[in-house]
Amino acid sequence: MRIAYLDGYRFFRIFQVGAYAIIRNQRELDRINVFPVADADTGINMAMTVEAVLSGVTPSKDIKATMRSISDAALMGARGNSGIILAQYLHGLSTELPDSQSLSARSFALSAEKAVKHLYRSLMNPVEGTILTVIREWSEYLSQTSENDFSQLIVSSLAKAQKSLSETPQKLKALADAKVVDAGAKGFVIFLEAVVDYIHRGSLRHQVIIPVVDPGRIDVHNSSASTFRYCSEAIFSACSVDTQALKDLLSPLGDSIILAGGPEKMHLHIHSNAPEKVFEALQPLGFLSSIKVDDMRMQYETSHQQKYPIGIITDSACDLPQELLDFYQISRIAFGVNFGKEFYLDQLTLKPEAFYQKLRTYKAHPQSSQPSPSSLQGAIDHMAENYDKVFAIYVSDKLSGTYQSATSYIGGRHGGKVHPVNSKQLSVSEGLVVLRVARAIEAGDSFQSISSRLDSWIANTHIYTDINTLKYMVRGGRVPALAGIIASLLNLKPIVGLDREGKAQVSGKSFSRASNMRKIIETIQTELHDKGLWEYAIVHAEAEDRAVEYGNKLSKLLGKSPAYIMPLTPVVGVHNGIGAVGIGVMYDPV
Repeated sequence: MRIAYLDGYRFFRIFQVGAYAIIRNQRELDRINVFPVADADTGINMAMTVEAVLSGVTPSKDIKATMRSISDAALMGARGNSGIILAQYLHGLSTELPDSQSLSARSFALSAEKAVKHLYRSLMNPVEGTILTVIREWSEYLSQTSENDFSQLIVSSLAKAQKSLSETPQKLKALADAKVVDAGAKGFVIFLEAVVDYIHRGSLRHQVIIPVVDPGRIDVHNSSASTFRYCSEAIFSACSVDTQALKDLLSPLGDSIILAGGPEKMHLHIHSNAPEKVFEALQPLGFLSSIKVDDMRMQYETSHQQKYPIGIITDSACDLPQELLDFYQISRIAFGVNFGKEFYLDQLTLKPEAFYQKLRTYKAHPQSSQPSPSSLQGAIDHMAENYDKVFAIYVSDKLSGTYQSATSYIGGRHGGKVHPVNSKQLSVSEGLVVLRVARAIEAGDSFQSISSRLDSWIANTHIYTDINTLKYMVRGGRVPALAGIIASLLNLKPIVGLDREGKAQVSGKSFSRASNMRKIIETIQTELHDKGLWEYAIVHAEAEDRAVEYGNKLSKLLGKSPAYIMPLTPVVGVHNGIGAVGIGVMYDPV
C-alpha cells in the first residue's frame, strides 16, 4: 500500500493501530519491566496513555491540528515514566510539524528527528538503553533516508527499531541482569510493528480491540530499590519560568524528573520524599491541576510484603500517626483541600503546619472535597487484589459521602472480600477505631470475629473537641453568622462531639477554655464509672501545649499515657480551626 502523504485522518488511523497493539500487550510489558524500578507497570502506564489519546482526540483532515490534539490528550492522560516520555515525543512532533494540512514522508522524517531534542530536554537525567534510545535511533534513521513513500519509510525503519531494542541490555546493566529488553522501548517497537502490519493489510477491521486492564492495577509502584517514597504527577499550566529553571528548582527534591510539554501546559513527574515541598515550590509559578501522589513504599509492601492476611483502608480524615499507618500497612486515601484555585491533597501535598499558616493569612475560607473516584476505587481494587479480606473504614457518613461512594463501588466488584465500615467517627476517634481493628488483626483475630465486634467498638468511641473559636465554623458555613457573633460576645467556648449516628453536635459550652478542659475530663471520668478504658488519643490545631496539658491530666486520671498526640489533619482543621484540641476515647463495656 503506497502512502504518498499523511493528513490528520490517516495519521490518527495509524496511531489507533499502534495504540491497540500496546493495549493488547500491556501485561507482557508489565512482566518485563525492571527499570527504573521493577514495579510491573510500564504496560498499564503506556496503555492508559494511548487510551487517553484514543478517547480524547477528534481528528480532522489537518495533520497539524490533529497532531496538536493528540499531543494535548497524551500530556493530560500520560501515566508513569514511559507514558510521559511517549507523550513528550508526541508533543515534540506536534511542535516540529510544518503548518500544512498534509505531510510528505520526507517532512515527517525530518520532524520526527527534530522532536527528539524535546524529549531529551524534558528529562533531568536521560538514561540510554531505554525507550529514549530506541526513539532516537529510529528517528535518526528516518531523517537519513530519502524515501518518499511513507509506507516504505516506516517498513524499512522497523528493522532499525528492532535492532536498537535488542541492544538495550548492552547499554543498561539492570536489563542485562534480568535478561530482558527495556519494557518502554518494547512498547514503542510493538507500536511500530502493528503499524507495519497495518500497512501490509491496509485495514483496521482485523484489529483486536480489548479494554485496558482493571484500573485497580494502575500505578502500583515498587519502591524496594528507590530512595524516594512518593511518585507525584500533575498538569502544570501557564508556567512563568523555563524548563531548565524548573529542573534546577526540583532537582534537590527528588529524581525521575520528567517535564513533558511546554510552558503553556506540561505533565510533571517526580519521585520524592516530600511531595508537599515539591508542590509548595511550584504553586507560585503557574497553575497545578490533576495532582496525583502515590505512596510507592506502601504500594510495594501491600503487594509483596503483607504482614497480615487482612488489610485496612481508611481516609485522611482519620488522625493516626504515620508510623502506625506504616507499621500496620494501612492504605489511606486523601481528601482534597482548596485555598481558592490552589488545590492540595490532605496530608500529602499539604501538611498541618503549612495548612494552619495558610488558614491564618488566607482571606477566603478553604474548602474540602471528597477523595477522587480514581483514588478511592484504586485503593479498594489494589487491596482487594492483595489481601484475603479488607476492612475499608471511612469517616462518618453524616459528614462526608465517602462511605456511600465506597459502598456502591465495593458492592459491584468486591462485595465478598471488602467490608465497608461507616465509622460514625472523625479525626482522632476514627483513628482509634482503625487502630482497634489493626491491633485485632495483629493479634490474629479472624475477619468474622472482628466484624462481629466492630459495631460495639464504634458505639463506645467518643470525641470531645475543645473549640477555641467559632470563627472558622462560621466562615465555613457550619455555624450561622449570628450565632458566631453572639458566642464571641459572650466568650462562649463550645465542646463539639458526635451523636450516635456520627452527626456533629454541641455537647457542652463554657465561658473559658479552663472550664472546657474540666468538663471534658469530668465527662470521661463519669463514663468510666461503668465502663473500662481501651485507649485514648489527642489531636490539636497548633495547640500542642494545651494538648500536652490534657495528656498530663488524663494520664494521672486514667493511669496511662495517650496512645498518641498529633496535629489535627487539615481536612478537619478546615472546620475546627486554630486552637482546637480533640480528645478521642474508646471505652470497653464492663
